[in-house]
Amino acid sequence: MSIFTPTNQIRLTNVAVVRMKKGGKRFEIACYKNKVMSWRSGAEKDLDEVLQTNTVFVNVSKGQVAKKEDLSNAFGTDDLTEICKQVLSKGELQVSDRERQSQLEQMFRDIATIVAEKCVNPETKRPYTVSLIERAMKDIHFSVKANKSTKQQALEVIKQLKESIQIQRAHMRLRFVLPAKDGKRLKEKLRPLIKAVEDEDFDDQLEMVCLIDPGCFREIDELIRCETKGKGTLEVLSLKDVEEGDEKLE
Repeated sequence: MSIFTPTNQIRLTNVAVVRMKKGGKRFEIACYKNKVMSWRSGAEKDLDEVLQTNTVFVNVSKGQVAKKEDLSNAFGTDDLTEICKQVLSKGELQVSDRERQSQLEQMFRDIATIVAEKCVNPETKRPYTVSLIERAMKDIHFSVKANKSTKQQALEVIKQLKESIQIQRAHMRLRFVLPAKDGKRLKEKLRPLIKAVEDEDFDDQLEMVCLIDPGCFREIDELIRCETKGKGTLEVLSLKDVEEGDEKLE
């Protein structure tokens, strides 16, 4: 016995739906569960691992496929891959209340973990525990946003927590070696980007060990490469300047 299935209907199971309204119409894509947030956080980069199909729907649960004309009018293209990427990044993930709550709780813990890994108490140089960061986040009533990556939100949390606890990004320890002819000039340009100089030797070349804010690393790296035409070297000695042997702050 054969069953007639309309060509514009596709049935999918165990699916996570991402919905987006654009141009006055609703569009949906069908994704694998747990993969949407991985894509948004950057952990998953293979679109085929996220999408069950690169078809764009009007209604996933009913299997109703969006018309090509409606897609072109709304998105300015009929490239399904490009449209899926837009819906995936900007659309709203459709989940049950229980799933949404579980997802937000997990993101809350992940954000606190990132903050604990990246930060220290500036006075003691000791790292904070994840549980203390979680308590501090609750004290400031931080609200997790399901459509933003945990890394982005962790950076926001750090800014907000500075108003309630002593916290700062842990410094990176760098060593750079610069040719003598560039040393003095480059040192002046690097000075505003350096938090503290731990060791400095200027003989045939300038060698310096210093602490920097991690956010300045790319600028320093680019400055040294461009100004020395590749003759200067930059080495990361440690990603976090933390007092060794100290207990974590509770």
